[in-house]
Amino acid sequence: MTTFGLYLSLGFEHISDVAAYDHILFLLALCAVYSFKEWKKLLILVTAFTVGHTLTLALATLNLVPVPTDLIEFFIPLTILATGIWNVLQKEQRVSRASHNVKYATALFFGLIHGLGFSNYLRSLLGTENNLIHPLFSFNVGLELGQVMIVIIILILSFLVVDVARMKRRDWNLLLSGAAIGVSLILCMERWPFS
Repeated sequence: MTTFGLYLSLGFEHISDVAAYDHILFLLALCAVYSFKEWKKLLILVTAFTVGHTLTLALATLNLVPVPTDLIEFFIPLTILATGIWNVLQKEQRVSRASHNVKYATALFFGLIHGLGFSNYLRSLLGTENNLIHPLFSFNVGLELGQVMIVIIILILSFLVVDVARMKRRDWNLLLSGAAIGVSLILCMERWPFS
């Protein structure tokens, strides 16, 4: 297997691994307010998230941004909590342009935080690599492909529940966002770094 293929599959497996459920939970919260018809908006959000975590993943992997691991592991569920709360506070059935722009900016910012979380994993994999650009690039492509797969699964599930089974969109949003809020609160307590 080529270096590109190896790191592509590692990135894909890392994001789609159920053990990395905090990142999957963030994507779930991000998707909660979007309908199947709004898939383009959602893919733009996911790409903004990828851009954010690509930047900090590169900087942290190259040891240019030293951040304590326990602090980052605490901030990751905070991003999920904030996204879930924002969703619950949203009253409109559709995501307005202004709300989408705010979500775009926060997805980019939250991507910076999640990228720092990925960096420890990737740094351990890159131990003996001489050239970091190709592995970083292919790992991020794998992450993006994994994220897109997760988003497609969530959108299909949303379509089945809201459009086919006729659950109210607001109720579906509250269900997904409430689950994200609940789990993220537990993660925040488990990862509390200020003791």
